[in-house]
Amino acid sequence: MKKYLYVLIAWMLPLCSIHAQAPVWNPDNGNGTFTNPIMWGDWPDPDVIRVGDDFYFVSTSMHYVPGCPIATSKDLVNWKMAGYAVDRYDEDARYDLKGGDRYLRGSWAATIRHHNGKFYVGFCTPSWEGEGPGHFSICIADDVKGPWERTIFPEYLYDPGLLFDDDGKVYVFHGQGTLYVTELASDAKSVKGEKVKIWDKRFKNAHEFGGGYGMEGAHAYKINGKYYLTCPAGGTEGWQICLRSDNIYGPYEHKLIMNDSGSYPPNGLHQGGMVQLKNGDWWFIIMQDRGPIGRVPHLVPVKWVDGWPMLGSGGKDIITYPKPEVGKTYPFSSPATTDEFNTSSLGLQWQWNHNPDNSRWSLKERKGHMRLKASYAESLKTARNTLTQRVQGPSSEATVELDVSGLKDGNVAGFGVFEFPYAYVAVEQTNEENCNV
Repeated sequence: MKKYLYVLIAWMLPLCSIHAQAPVWNPDNGNGTFTNPIMWGDWPDPDVIRVGDDFYFVSTSMHYVPGCPIATSKDLVNWKMAGYAVDRYDEDARYDLKGGDRYLRGSWAATIRHHNGKFYVGFCTPSWEGEGPGHFSICIADDVKGPWERTIFPEYLYDPGLLFDDDGKVYVFHGQGTLYVTELASDAKSVKGEKVKIWDKRFKNAHEFGGGYGMEGAHAYKINGKYYLTCPAGGTEGWQICLRSDNIYGPYEHKLIMNDSGSYPPNGLHQGGMVQLKNGDWWFIIMQDRGPIGRVPHLVPVKWVDGWPMLGSGGKDIITYPKPEVGKTYPFSSPATTDEFNTSSLGLQWQWNHNPDNSRWSLKERKGHMRLKASYAESLKTARNTLTQRVQGPSSEATVELDVSGLKDGNVAGFGVFEFPYAYVAVEQTNEENCNV
């Protein structure tokens, strides 16, 4: 099989700069209201916290590097990137695209909490196809910008939700179908006890037990002395359930708190996290699968009814709604997309497809350009140093300037959309005299 020297970016680039794109979606209407989604791109499995006047949002990023993106906001509507909890994945050579790949692995269903001056991000790394069990990680930092210290657990705690209890104990809620709680050591760097089953009931639909839909994505809260778990069920077309108990180990009662697919049928709002404002109000960030764009986050109010957090408007989604009352009005902000590559470090909007080879890219060799040096690959799927960022909705366009004068025979350089199947537009040097587009 012919091997090519690939130099690609998805929004995908070699010696290049990115110029103006179409205006990025911003949910802030400028009149005291906002319109969902709050970010129109792939930000799966969100969790959110408030620290002082600042909100922090963490998301799944799977095999992309750096991993576990963290965004920040002052009002839950206008967001910008803050950093990443994982610099790279060193636990398996396949993250370097050596001996295989790790597509879809890396980080799933991240949870974020702040305790005693430190940030904690937990996530699971799945494994399948005869690879053995996955594992669980905790990343700890004094600042979301890092540096982060990562601890990899031998235990596999699926879809984790961290809880720091009033008595200093630390717990992770986890599981798919059957939910468990596991106590961690006080430093959150190891498991202290055996997992305890707290829920094993399945749903036929949003209202009936006895079917094949189990819950997952549990995020945990202690509010007014009670333990609350918010959990999705039913997959991307599913609904949101809340569990409540006076004891962390149960028994738990349940309540349907959201069931709506009206904004993108048939997909419902599925998995997210809850946060309280300084004024006492509660809000929920919850995702919805929008096909090729990915899973976009919605912001919905929380209304407490009989001790239950009911999401949206009567358990239904909201589209345009008054912004959260945070006491100030903040400027419009969205995570960056445009880049002229005129700084010494890579912008936070970029992630590599698997771990990069840092010897084969540079922002310093030519000012105002990203230089990517070709590497051998049989296809784009196996090409290292593919630089990526999220496709933006409701529509996207990009302008990329490429200098292909340095291409050699067999080199391919361009940009495209990195999905399976992927597509790209590129220049290929086929001999010393010809370049094909």
